[in-house]
Amino acid sequence: MSQTPRTDWTRAEIAALFDLPFTELLFQAASVHRAYHPATEVQLCTLLSIKTGGCPEDCGYCSQSVHADSGVEATKLMDVQAVLQRAAQAKDAGSQRFCMGAAWRNPKDRDMPAIVEIVKGVRDMGLETCMTLGMLEPHQAEMLAEAGLDYYNHNIDSSPEYYERVISTRDFQCRLDTLDHVRKAGINVCSGGIVGMGETRDDRVGFVHTLATLPQHPESVPVNALVPVKGTVLGNMLADTPLAKIDDIEFVRTVAVARITMPRSMVRLSAGRESMSEATQALCFLAGANSIFTGDKLLTAPNAGDDKDGALFAKLGLTALQGEEPARACKSAVPAE
Repeated sequence: MSQTPRTDWTRAEIAALFDLPFTELLFQAASVHRAYHPATEVQLCTLLSIKTGGCPEDCGYCSQSVHADSGVEATKLMDVQAVLQRAAQAKDAGSQRFCMGAAWRNPKDRDMPAIVEIVKGVRDMGLETCMTLGMLEPHQAEMLAEAGLDYYNHNIDSSPEYYERVISTRDFQCRLDTLDHVRKAGINVCSGGIVGMGETRDDRVGFVHTLATLPQHPESVPVNALVPVKGTVLGNMLADTPLAKIDDIEFVRTVAVARITMPRSMVRLSAGRESMSEATQALCFLAGANSIFTGDKLLTAPNAGDDKDGALFAKLGLTALQGEEPARACKSAVPAE
């Protein structure tokens, strides 16, 4: 197996992976996973909305958009101490990474001092830090890097072709530009997307292809299953239809292909997990997913909850990741035997 992950995948190669017999795909994904990651350890992360609602973007899946009639009320940026209190609670619950999201198109420079203070405070607790604040300018990425931010999340959402059917207030290249600013500032990249938005398998191929052919793979790749929220464009369009939930096997295939093509990345089961059966989640872990969000809420969407996760981990013999992720620990390391 190559010591350096490939970044020259073709769409045809990725499509061929999707088309493999399901058991063969899982075998290949599990083999790659075991070569690079502890087989039975899953990273626990906590996600907090530090500024909710009022976003001017028109993302069709998002309940926090001003274009949605979802009942989500806009709030101001949380007080620094309130955020740090929630971070301490997350650490006590066993989380390794504390992720914070603000519903902005992009942060204003006047917001940055508070954001910097939050990052420093959470890091001082010994937690990994991740922020998702929308698009970033290069100088803002540099400020976050100087504060010690470990990860910046900016999802590409879907394939370049399907993206414009979901969002019109920015284009796909804007997503890639922010990822480039983050990478150049020296911050680790967290970038994934959402499946089950009515896209085709070819769009899922394009989604994985975009991430797997970046000059450097994202250190974290969240894979979300759409939660159709009433009042959002996609929620109204897909709710109570056969398209409202992606087929479980197809979701697992997406996780497996992400694992094979981005072997050192943490592949995170994100939104939509609360509606998955234990068997589907187990298949995702077998396919190489090794990170989850804990707690009862993801920004404004429901989540499985700590108690259910603890019971599932006990049933599957999984434990919380304690060490550093392979992509960060040594980007040129030889895969583990």
